[in-house]
Amino acid sequence: MNKKRCVSGLLAAWMLFAGMASAYASGGEEPAAAAADPPQTVVQSDPAANSADPAADPSAQGTPAPRSGIAEGAYEAPGGDDWNWKDDPTVKVDAAADPSGALGLPCRNAILVSTDTGEVLYEMQPDVRVPIASITKVMTLLLTFEAIDAGKISLTDTVPISEHAYNMGGSQIWLEPGETFTLDELVKAICVSSANDAAVAVAEYVGGSESVFAEMMNAKAKELGMENTHFTNACGLDEENHYSTARDVAVMSRELMKHETVMQYTGIWTDSLRGGETQLVNTNKLLKTYSGATGLKTGTTSGAGVCIAATAEREGMGLLAVVLGSPSSAERFVAATRLLDYGFANYELAQIPAVQGMAQALTVTGGISETVGLTTTAPSAVLVKKGQGAQLSAVAELPAQLAAPIMEGQKIGEIVLSGPQGEVGRYEVTAKGQVDVMNRENAWALLWNSLLTG
Repeated sequence: MNKKRCVSGLLAAWMLFAGMASAYASGGEEPAAAAADPPQTVVQSDPAANSADPAADPSAQGTPAPRSGIAEGAYEAPGGDDWNWKDDPTVKVDAAADPSGALGLPCRNAILVSTDTGEVLYEMQPDVRVPIASITKVMTLLLTFEAIDAGKISLTDTVPISEHAYNMGGSQIWLEPGETFTLDELVKAICVSSANDAAVAVAEYVGGSESVFAEMMNAKAKELGMENTHFTNACGLDEENHYSTARDVAVMSRELMKHETVMQYTGIWTDSLRGGETQLVNTNKLLKTYSGATGLKTGTTSGAGVCIAATAEREGMGLLAVVLGSPSSAERFVAATRLLDYGFANYELAQIPAVQGMAQALTVTGGISETVGLTTTAPSAVLVKKGQGAQLSAVAELPAQLAAPIMEGQKIGEIVLSGPQGEVGRYEVTAKGQVDVMNRENAWALLWNSLLTG
């Protein structure tokens, strides 16, 4: 057995039995730097002022930052699997870190988003460019699952391990050149243990090389409208010009969640590879301590601080809390918990009630067809303040009839959704088909067609 893997395996086993769920750090963690001082929480009200802070704007750094980081285990609170930040007297929350003062979040940047509707429920410095550590792997996974769904690759494929992947630092599963794993195994290593070597191996398999894959990542970011994001690697280790924002992280996280298979991986607490030789332990303690937690990704580097994109679902409503730049792992979970608690306590996902006055079709005058079908952009459910779902009402505003010509997709009317506080939203009602004007040419065509069809 390789000495590197043997020693690391013994260390991993010790950490597992000691109950330290962060034995395998999430995102560019480098155990050798575990003693580094945690980053300071800095919040500025003027986003433009952050350009002077290298941590806030990696592109402003004068010299390239090496791929490096800190071990997430260095920030882990004691207590093992039963640890809960609410019961930990060592957790210190700086309310001044939250400009609004509403939640007292111990982090640099944050956003709370409905995964069902995309609505932003809370934000704090959400558009400041910062390193995001292993949250980067959300994009790596997104491109991987897009390739899987497109039939280009399969989870059963065998993925070779290169020297480049082997040489990745930070959190890893100690891949060795010449080893082979299935894509399923490597995806599991990325989602559960945040393995940098696995992420790079997958990036090389999907893109041909990590550099080409990084170009694919940036192209996808642009496609998704992530205007404040730029990737230079697939794993999240600190590097010049590798940055994102809380808002952009939320965008790509929601996009990843559309690939439902990935959530089967992010919710795994413990697993193993190599026939049990390599233990995988999820760094996301919320999976054990927060009711309804489903994922999604943790991350820690010296440049990014301690981060998490945390997802949870209760009573059919899903939330995503993005926390960037916490001083410690414990405070990362504090921030994510407070955001999720705020969302679940104040909002609910309500089904839209039966729409009064809505018709399946409308009468058309002067057209080759006597009716036209209708469709609507109204969703099946909307996000409302807690307790208001049962008080919703919906009314369709439609004309009695229509005059030809009518184009497919033409706006016909609106559905007005109202609640106890007034109007909640308006949704278009459009034509489901096209109706041309009845003229001599069309009349002869209809007559001829009826004769042919009997």
